[in-house]
This record gives sequence, C-alpha cells and structure tokens, in this order.
Amino acid sequence: MKQITQTGPTVESAISEALEKLQVTREEVKIEVIQEEKKGFFGFGAKKAEVEVTVIEKTPLPEKAEKAVEIHETSEVPPVKEGEEEEVPAVSNEQAIQETKNYIQSIAKGMKIEDLSITHEHRGKKVSFYLESEKVAMLIGKRGQTLNSLQQLAQLVANKYSNQFMMVQLDAENYRERRQETLEQLADRMADKAIRTGGRVQFEPMPSYERKVIHQALSRRLDIDTYSEGKDPNRYLVIEPHR
Repeated sequence: MKQITQTGPTVESAISEALEKLQVTREEVKIEVIQEEKKGFFGFGAKKAEVEVTVIEKTPLPEKAEKAVEIHETSEVPPVKEGEEEEVPAVSNEQAIQETKNYIQSIAKGMKIEDLSITHEHRGKKVSFYLESEKVAMLIGKRGQTLNSLQQLAQLVANKYSNQFMMVQLDAENYRERRQETLEQLADRMADKAIRTGGRVQFEPMPSYERKVIHQALSRRLDIDTYSEGKDPNRYLVIEPHR
C-alpha cells in the first residue's frame, strides 16, 4: 500500500504535492486531513496543514470476506460469492448499487434480520445507503462497530461492480449524525483534559473518518495539537498541549 504524509501552507496545496509525489490522481486515493492550516495570532501559533494520502488498491474481494472484518460474533455471515478469477467486467453504477443492496440483505438474513429495508442516495461518487429494521440495533453494534464493518464490505462489493470508484456510506437510525455530535463533545472534553493535566491524551482506535471529525472539531483551538498514531485498524488520535 502506497501512503504518504504531506505538509503544506494549505490543505489543498499539501494534497496536490502528495498527488504529484505519488503520481496519481485525486480519484485514486483516500485523503485524511490530519491537521488543517492555522494562521495563529500575530504570527504565533501558526501551523502548516498536514494530510495523509493513501493510494486505493482495487483488488478482487477476498475468498472469504468475513475474514477481513467480523460482522457479528454469534451470527454466521455469508461471504461474498466467489467468482471466476478473471476480472469482472465493468457495468453501470446502478447495477453496482443494486448488487450492494443484495449483499447487505444477504448479511442481514445471516443475522436473522428478515425485515430490512434499504434506500439509497447517489451523489457523484458517493452513495449513501439507509437501513431500516426493527432489529436495526444489531446492524449498528457497539459504538457502530458492526455498521462500520458492514460499510467496508459494502464498499468492496460496490467497487467490484462499478465502472468508477464509489465511496459508500451506511447509516441506520441517523446514527452517523448522532455519532458525530458525540465525537465533537468528546473532543472538547479530551482537549480540556490535556490542558488541565499538561500531558498527552489518547483516544481509542477509530476509523479514519471519525478521527477526521475530531481533527476538524479541534482545528480552531490554538492551545492543543492533534495527530494520529498506529496503523489501521488500530490507528488512534492523540491530543497534546501546544508547546
């Protein structure tokens, strides 16, 4: 996996420089904003933007998709269907969306969820799927872990059938918005703790988009620094008082 961390005067300039070094286009990478630029006060406390750019490797689905991420501890989750070794021909994005819905339904049935209803919204390269069921809590899981795992698998399925890269998001009972509010409140509390104790404060491992929520929530604070450590799926965020 090709990955680079790049700084620059602005987020966009850092991204552009990273793309040039990697010799790829923006559509071929995943971008995480680690630190937005800060102008500071009268030149003090100014910070450069920092981004992490990872080249997306489009590979066939693993033979046993359940090995990539665990969906449910006690449920037998059906794996992605094993296909021919040759490359799957590109088809319309609408078919890719339908294949993704079918796969999510198969996962739900493996978890004994028979009443799942799925709607979607397609904007550019992003497709959002909305899940409804009387047992939707099972699909969300503790702190969204099941939903996040299912989202990763859904993105693999979508990009197996799509003719261009698709970014997939799964939501259930407006969980994503509620989770963002929780993370923003947590970010403020942890930042205050770092200032109060004068030491570093470490979060639990989070997906990249949740770490991004915290980075953005704290980007206007000049009294602390935020950065990520570790490797996915155990990458976590750290807050330290600004020195």
